[in-house]
Amino acid sequence: MNILITSVSRKVALVNAFKRALDEEVGGQVIAIDANPRSAALYFADKAYIVPSGLDQDFLEAVKGICEKYDVQLLIPTRDEELPFFAAIRESFKRIGVTIMVPEPEVVKTCQDKREFIDFCIKHGFPVPKTYEKAEDVIQFPVFIKERMGKGSKWTFRVENASELDDLLARLKDPIIQEYIQAPEYTIDLFADFSGQVLSVVPRERLYIFGGESFIGRTSKKWEIIQEAMQLAQALRLVGHNTIQCFWHKKQVKFIE
Repeated sequence: MNILITSVSRKVALVNAFKRALDEEVGGQVIAIDANPRSAALYFADKAYIVPSGLDQDFLEAVKGICEKYDVQLLIPTRDEELPFFAAIRESFKRIGVTIMVPEPEVVKTCQDKREFIDFCIKHGFPVPKTYEKAEDVIQFPVFIKERMGKGSKWTFRVENASELDDLLARLKDPIIQEYIQAPEYTIDLFADFSGQVLSVVPRERLYIFGGESFIGRTSKKWEIIQEAMQLAQALRLVGHNTIQCFWHKKQVKFIE
C-alpha cells in the first residue's frame, strides 16, 4: 500500500510514523510532496517530489500523475488551504483507486467558516460562547472579536469597550463578536474512520500558545470533553485527523472551532 502525503514541510515525525506503520502492517512506500525543495520531510520519505505551488491545474496534474505512477491508495492532505481543493476532487480520485482523507466539501466549508460552524453547533444543540449580532444594542464587555474566515490568532482581539469595538468593526471584513471567556482552553485531537466512526479522542489543555498554535499542552482524560467531541464529530460527519477547540467553562464544553 503506497501513501502520498502533501505539503510535508517539516512534518518528519508524520512521514516516519507512516513508514513504521506500513512496515509493521502491509508494506509499501510513503511518497512525500511539497513545493519547497528545502522541506525537511521530503528527505525522510521513500519517494519525494517537488510539485507546483498553488492549487491549480498544474498541481492537480502533478499529484494525479504521481498517484498513477506509484499506484497510490491513500492521499493525506496536511494543510488547511488544501482541504476544499481535495474535497472537491475526492470522487474523481476514487475512480482511479485513490482514497483522499478528507470529508465531503460541505463539511469542509462548515468547519472553515467560523460563522457556519457556530450556526451548526447552535442548530444541533452544541454549546458555543454567546455570539452577538453587530447591530445588537446590549453588549457585555469585554468581548472577543475575530474574522469569520481567520486562521490562528490573526485578526483576533479582546475588546474592552464600545469605542474599541467600533474601531475594529470598521477595520475587519466580516467579524464575529463573542463573549470573552476566561477558562481552560482545549485542543482536541480526534481521529475518525471513513464511515465517520470515531476511533480516538485526546483533549490537550493549551498551556502556552504562540501565533494561535499550542506549543505546550497537557493531555487530559476529561470524559465530558471526550464525549461531547465525539458527538460533534459524528454530527459533522468528520473523517480522518481533526482538531477541535473548546473551552471548559462552568462545567460545560463550549466549542470555538
